[in-house]
Amino acid sequence: MQYDVIIIGAGAAGLMCAAIAGQRGRSVLVLDHANKAGKKILMSGGGRCNFTNYYVEPDRYLCRNPHFSKSALSRYTQWDFIGLVDKHGIPYHEKQLGELFCDNKSSDVLEMLLNECEQAGVKVQLSTSIDSIVDAAINHTAIESSLYQLNTTKEGAQCKYECESLVIATGGLSIPTLGATGFGYQIAEQFKLKTYATRAGLVPFTITNQLKTVCTSLSGSSCEVTMECNGQSFRGNMLFTHRGVSGPVVLQISSYWQAGNTVTVNLLPDVDLAQVLRETQHERPKLSLKKFIAQWLTQKMSEQLVEFFLADLFKQGIPKTLAELNAEQMDFIAAQFNSWQLIPSGTEGYRTAEVTLGGIDTDEVSSKTMMAKNQQGLYFIGEVLDVTGHLGGFNFQWAWASGWAAAQYV
Repeated sequence: MQYDVIIIGAGAAGLMCAAIAGQRGRSVLVLDHANKAGKKILMSGGGRCNFTNYYVEPDRYLCRNPHFSKSALSRYTQWDFIGLVDKHGIPYHEKQLGELFCDNKSSDVLEMLLNECEQAGVKVQLSTSIDSIVDAAINHTAIESSLYQLNTTKEGAQCKYECESLVIATGGLSIPTLGATGFGYQIAEQFKLKTYATRAGLVPFTITNQLKTVCTSLSGSSCEVTMECNGQSFRGNMLFTHRGVSGPVVLQISSYWQAGNTVTVNLLPDVDLAQVLRETQHERPKLSLKKFIAQWLTQKMSEQLVEFFLADLFKQGIPKTLAELNAEQMDFIAAQFNSWQLIPSGTEGYRTAEVTLGGIDTDEVSSKTMMAKNQQGLYFIGEVLDVTGHLGGFNFQWAWASGWAAAQYV
């Protein structure tokens, strides 16, 4: 069976590309090994799908070529996707920092994409594994206009497909329980495209040293902090978990963190603790340190963190009142809360990561067309490329924009 375009991957980028290519009059087939399309769309945003962001800029993306994403993002913007959402009458709201979520459920966005595909005559075929991809032009195995031959299996039956344009929209390695694999990287390797090593991004940190007891005890507690690592700084909620720390600010900084790096955490970002300690010591000398800290954190967090941070400083026990603290001790206490030097043991890995860092070198791909520079008719879109957005709808916008860009040329 022959199609103009075959897209491997029925996720955000693949479905977007399929719908737009179909609207151009191309015959399009989408293949996916999963039994359901758009699984990551369905689980995203806590089931509400954070589908884009009001403030999309290229500097919200990690890529070894920081200019690569500019072309696609400028040609298919967040406003274009919002227009599509509006056209389908999907209600949505801004949560914070420009993040747009469905009012109802993620399936609204998935159904919208599938409807767009259906109206454009796209065929979406699931539960299909790709056994091999043959460069038909080199092997002279296909009819004249076909460049690629795909050998597939569906429910035990083998089938051969041919196409002029082959689009790889297989995503990364994050959340393997939803069917994520490294298949896209294998295809890149087959066609001699360079790839960068991958690692989990937008992922919680794990803690295995003595701090783990504190994290476990405080599991479910959260506070607003700033986190800094490798020249990047983010502010947001940090959540203690049984395994370490999570929350939006942790996910953001995790993409910039490398094993062994220290993360500087300001647990009281609006408080100059050294100064306030001195003022309070003068005004309320009989106040306990734990009650003093509990003004900004919960009582439980204050108790646990004061004990953890100051156990070595006060081996005979934490002073009962602020009056007992000297200037040096107050500076030390302030440094712990305003500049906590946290060294994570690692991350939770691909199991819970929202994205995959690294992937196919963008220098191998045209930023205008998404086609491989060395391989006619072979396109790569979405997360499989070395383009990773911040938390907050940016990765979906990259999927929409890169899918749209390729769809103009397939």
